[in-house]
This record gives sequence, structure tokens and C-alpha cells, in this order.
Amino acid sequence: MDETGTTPEHPMWLPEAVFRGLRDRTIAVVGDDPLLGTVRREADAAGMTEVPPSAEAELTIMPVADLATHARRIDAAAVGDLGTEGYAIAREGGRTVIAYAGAAGALYGWFHVVRAGLGDADTAGGAASDAPTVERHVPRHSLRMLDHWDNVSEHPVMGQVERGYAGGSIFYEDGRVREDLSRVERYARLLASIGVNRVAINNVNVGRREARLLTDDLGEVSRIAACFRPWGIRVHLAVSFASPITLAGLPTADPVDEAVQQWWADAATRVYAAIEDFGGFLVKADSEGQPGPFAYGRDHADGANMLAAALAPHGGIVHWRAFVYNHRQDWRDRSTDRARAAYDHFVPLDGRFADNVILQVKYGPLDFQVREPVSPVIPGLRETAVALELQITQEYTGQQRHAVYLAPQWREILEFAPFGDSGPTISDLSRGGIAAVANVGDDPFWTGHPLAQANLYAYGRLAWDPSLDADAILDEWAALTFGDDTTARGGIHRLLSDSWRTYESYTAPLGVGFMVNPGDHYGPSVEGYEYSPWGTYHFADRDGIGVDRTVATGTGYAGQYPEPWRSVYESLDSVPDELLLFFHHVPYSHRLRSGATVVQHVYDTHFDGVERVRAQVALWDSLDGRIDTAVHRRVTERLAEQLRSATDWRDQINTYFFRASGIADERGRRIY
Repeated sequence: MDETGTTPEHPMWLPEAVFRGLRDRTIAVVGDDPLLGTVRREADAAGMTEVPPSAEAELTIMPVADLATHARRIDAAAVGDLGTEGYAIAREGGRTVIAYAGAAGALYGWFHVVRAGLGDADTAGGAASDAPTVERHVPRHSLRMLDHWDNVSEHPVMGQVERGYAGGSIFYEDGRVREDLSRVERYARLLASIGVNRVAINNVNVGRREARLLTDDLGEVSRIAACFRPWGIRVHLAVSFASPITLAGLPTADPVDEAVQQWWADAATRVYAAIEDFGGFLVKADSEGQPGPFAYGRDHADGANMLAAALAPHGGIVHWRAFVYNHRQDWRDRSTDRARAAYDHFVPLDGRFADNVILQVKYGPLDFQVREPVSPVIPGLRETAVALELQITQEYTGQQRHAVYLAPQWREILEFAPFGDSGPTISDLSRGGIAAVANVGDDPFWTGHPLAQANLYAYGRLAWDPSLDADAILDEWAALTFGDDTTARGGIHRLLSDSWRTYESYTAPLGVGFMVNPGDHYGPSVEGYEYSPWGTYHFADRDGIGVDRTVATGTGYAGQYPEPWRSVYESLDSVPDELLLFFHHVPYSHRLRSGATVVQHVYDTHFDGVERVRAQVALWDSLDGRIDTAVHRRVTERLAEQLRSATDWRDQINTYFFRASGIADERGRRIY
């Protein structure tokens, strides 16, 4: 399967069924922006015939300002303000009109029509006397970004793509930018089709080789930017805070040093001279060994604002990651809590960041776990632009060896209302947009596990419109990827729809997190991090398990939330079961709202999880002959590994809890 779901050898971008409703239809495109040239090429590839607007084409793409001239009965007032990226789909008679204000809206409108089709030309707009129908589509988040954790050269520990589970980088090969960037061009098309408009092309853990992308390799970065530009996507670079030292030989990287400030200003000027539409810098500082302003007695606002000042004259932005914590923690010290760290570092700085600084905040306070509470940093920063950070690459959710559809998790995060049901959601509060760690590589199937493509697709769709239904997005992706076979599509839906909760059921229970192998983060290791400096503990003993993060008796983390959630999480009577062990240390006999004890819940869910995976395997086997042979074979291999791994999780977790608690399974099942 290639970047859109067809087999690697298939010459088409999408299955024939996708373009069937467009072939041999007429299209008129009004305007001369370069992005409209992209639309024209797309329409030609789809088999449409371009005609002048006066010919009243079956599909017309035009600026809102030209509606009165070319559409007559479609009122611009009904279209409203579309911003620079929005579009409206209007039907009149047998015609479909895409109205746009900015050329990017024309491109996104085109892909809307590819997804939805033109409909029946005889009925789409009703009778000639009927009022036209108008649908407005404006992105909820103006910045919709993907972060690639790609290293230019192979890293001895990280590999070429840190936390990459789909082969090597699509950008770099043999220690330099690839000569052949045709795969990047196809990737850019894919991203535009789902509404992504920004891409960071190198690892946030910036090594010496990656740092040179900012200087020596700017011409090569410009080549990559040229691949994305026709699709309305701006390129960003992750930069090292120590670059003035490592690249220029300055004695310091102190953000208040005038020579340092001048170096960054000059660097920004050089970048924009080479790449006029460059997006900005992505920075991981004072985190997990990366250099930052702390070395000079400065804070994150000092560091971010220095870079922001260098970028501001060019319209660039700084994405400053809020993933900052003590990774040399003493595991004996229960007063230190990694979950508190981002809030403690950044919320006191609220209001001090420059206007072109965006704090990029992971959705949870720890690290992309399968279940965490939503980070309190997002509601805590009221005067600072915040971008929610998600992870498409499945670092803690099966690493693209397990079939785990993440859109249901993302929907829960996006619609979480930290100030109560009548207040703003996390989507509303993410004024700086949404970013996610990408999951593609040079694997023939792009994402390693062919079904992991659904997560990339769903991310783009939810970043544009977080109100979309996760199941509807899944069905949309399956139709675009696998064509007309409703049996195949239905089977894929059943396999993936609840797969996130299936994965949760056989891994770390009740929000406790981090029962994984250190280093690669794959597979069970109940105490792998328990006595480590990384601050990710579950504190299991013979009496119970969980982390006391209450204000009354614990680390006080629950107090970082606004009401009503501060009280909800503080109390055993109200904390959601799925987050119980994140907030409370409880005995194994503690009863959940289901009526089961904690330890019995562990046994039941882990046994059930394995059976659910077994059912997924059988379901996929039943689709043999309906799915491309190469795709079916790869997924079959991955599901076999998922079943093996789920069984291993079940046996290790259940055995550990049985030995720790001394409490047998009520149902008498064998626990090793």
C-alpha cells in the first residue's frame, strides 16, 4: 500500500473508485495563484476537463469575490468569512462551486470534493428554482503541524528516526538530504489532502549533524521546502539552543548576550533569504540533556523570546516545547513528581512570552501514555499561545506493530473541558494550534503497519475539525484506501474502532502508566522504570499500588487543575476509574464503580484483552482475498506479533499483581 492506501506498484494515487465520480466531468478554476496551479494539475490527473468559467462547469473553483459574476444565485453573504484557508461548497442546479478567499482554501476544497464526490449532477443542487445549498468549512486550528523526529545520520541509539517504526527517514539518506525527493513530494500531497499546513523536518533532540541544517545545509533544506510549497505547507527546523557555540564557536549561548542575539538574528535572516516562506524554529531546551537557558541562570521566557525576536521581522514563530522535567530524580523521594514539572516551570511565566512564541504542550503530564489526564498546563496558561502536542507514532501504544486507532483517544482529549462542561475545551484553549509527532518512514507501506495510516489521516482531519466523529473518520479513510468492498471496509472498521481500548485493556491498568521496557518502550516490564531516575513510578508494594498525587496527602499535582476537576481528582469517591492509579495509591481490594476490586479488574481486563486481539486476528483472516495480497500479508504478520505481545503483557502483569497482592483470580483462571 502506498501513501494513500494502494499497493506500492499501483500507478494510481488512490483507488479507482475515488476518482470515478470525477472522471470526464468539467471543471473551471478562477485565479492564478500557484496553489491553483496545483489544483489544476490534480483535476487533470483525475480525468477532468478544464473549461472557462462562462461554460458553467460541473465543478467551479472561484474566489468569494467572483461569486456574483460566475455563480449568480450563490450569495457571498451566505458564505461568510472564510479566512485564508477556509472554503465553502455550494450547489446550484447540477453545479458544484468551491468558493475560497485564500488560495489554500481552493486546494482544501478540492480535496473535500475528492473525498465526498460531486454527487448526482441531476439532483445535487435541486431544481433550478431551488435556493442553492452552502456548506462552510473553516479550520478550527490555524496551525496544524507535524513534527518529524528524523536524524540526518543514523544515531547509535535513536536510529535514523527516533521513535520511528516505519523504516528510515524520507528526507535523509547516507548523512545528507536525499537526492531523490519524489517520495517527499507525494507525502506533501497526502498532508495537504488532510489539511496539514506545517512540517518540522528534523529531530527535536538536535545533534551536531542536524544543527547544520540551519547553516551549511540551507540549500538542501530549501529543496525540501520546495516539495511542500505547492501544497500550502511551510517547513520548520528544530534547532539547538547551543547553536551559537557549536556552529559559530561563540563562548556562550546566554540569551541576554548581545553577540548571541545577533547570531540568531543573522541566522534567521539567512534562512529567510533561502526559504521565503520558512515557518520558524522548534525547540526542546533544558530537557533530557538538551541545552537551554537554565545554564545561564535564565528562564524559558528569556530563551524563547530571544529566538522570537530573531524571527519576528520575518513573520516566523518559535515552538517552545514544555516537556521539561527532572530526569535525574531520586526514586526514594516521593515528594518529587514528574507530572507536576511542566506546570511548575511554565505557568509562573504566563504572560511573559512574546506574541510569536507558542508553547507546545504534550496532551498528558508524563509522556504520551495510553491513558493520562489531560495536562493542566493548557488551562493554566491563560495569556500564552499554547499548541496541543499529540503523538501519531505509537511509542507507547504498540509502535505500529499493534493495530491501535488513536482518534477516539484524541477526541476525548480535544473535547475535555477543564473548567467544567460549560467552559472551553482543550481544543478551544489550544490557540497556538495542534502539533503531532509523525509516523511515516521509507517503509513500502509508509507507516510500517498499513492500518497505522488511519492515525495519520485521522490526525489531519481532527486538527481541521475536532468535532468530527472518530468512527466516521475511520470509515472515510477505509473507503478512500480500500475502495468499494463494503465487507472489507466493515471488517476494518470492526477491527480498529475500539482498538485503543483493546490495547489499554492488556497493558498498564487504570492510568498507572510506564510498565514498559526502558529504552525501546516496547513490551511489558512492570518494574523497568520503578527504581530509575526518570520519575515514572507506580509504587506497587504488598499493600497496594498507585501514586498519591492529592493535595491532602500526596504530591499536590491534583491541585494544578481548576475546579471542578481539582476536586474530582482529589477524591476517591469521584476520580474516574480509568485514572484511579494516576491520582491515588489504593489497596488491591479497593472496589471500582464496576464493583470489581482493583486486582480483579487487572485480571479480567488482561484476559479479555488477549481474547479481543484473538478475535481481531480471526476477523482479519476472514478478509483474505478481499485485501491486496501484500497488504494482507503485512497486517497478518503484525497481528501475530500483537497477539504474542498481548499474551506476554497479560501473563507478566497478572503474575506480578498476583504475587504482589497474594489475591487469586475469582474466576480461577491460571496465572503464572
